[in-house]
Amino acid sequence: MNQRNYQRELDNLVKQNEASGKVPKLLLHVCCAPCSSFCLESLAPHFDVTVFFCNPNIDDPEEYHRRAEEEKRLLREMNLPRPVGFLEGEYNPERFHEAVRGHETDPEGGERCGICFELRLRESAKAAKAGGFDYFTTSLTISPMKSAPRLNAIGERIGAEEGVAFLPSDFKKKNGFLRSTELSREYGLYRQDYCGCSYSKREAAARKAQCSSAAKTDSAIVSASESSCRRCSS
Repeated sequence: MNQRNYQRELDNLVKQNEASGKVPKLLLHVCCAPCSSFCLESLAPHFDVTVFFCNPNIDDPEEYHRRAEEEKRLLREMNLPRPVGFLEGEYNPERFHEAVRGHETDPEGGERCGICFELRLRESAKAAKAGGFDYFTTSLTISPMKSAPRLNAIGERIGAEEGVAFLPSDFKKKNGFLRSTELSREYGLYRQDYCGCSYSKREAAARKAQCSSAAKTDSAIVSASESSCRRCSS
């Protein structure tokens, strides 16, 4: 079976809408300003976009509000062809913790993440349906660490259940992730080093500690080697 090219499907849909003169209403779920930057740049010329900041998985309130405010700042400062709205979902971290109970030790990318995707995309679909949007989608597919087929499958299933179309995407295509890092530098965006929940934060800290330990070991080996060379040449 040939794997679907979600970004090509999006491009074809854009062409169809442009040919018919349509500018569909799109609710774009976003996880943070850096990830949303390229999504907005690519979608705003073709859709009437409203950003939906719905991330109860960010269980540190300070981190949550920092990301929400950074998203608002990006929308104020980014040069886009049409105004982009901002809608904030309910912030209830306890709901996230209830949903993932029993999966606290799952590795990042495992079943816990699937539950989290389901929770946020379900809320996005409901908001899109209530707001009369033509489509909803998510910025999550821009991450090299997240599976576009998995996210699109969840989104399409939920869209069918809630009665609103999910817009296919794989925003990491066409160097989308690289472009998001360029836009982050251009606008001086805050870039976090973990997805959002305390579990991913813990894993990020462990990876950082492991890298730091490995770097110290490499440095010690180099220093010993250089010392040995000096002794041999003296």
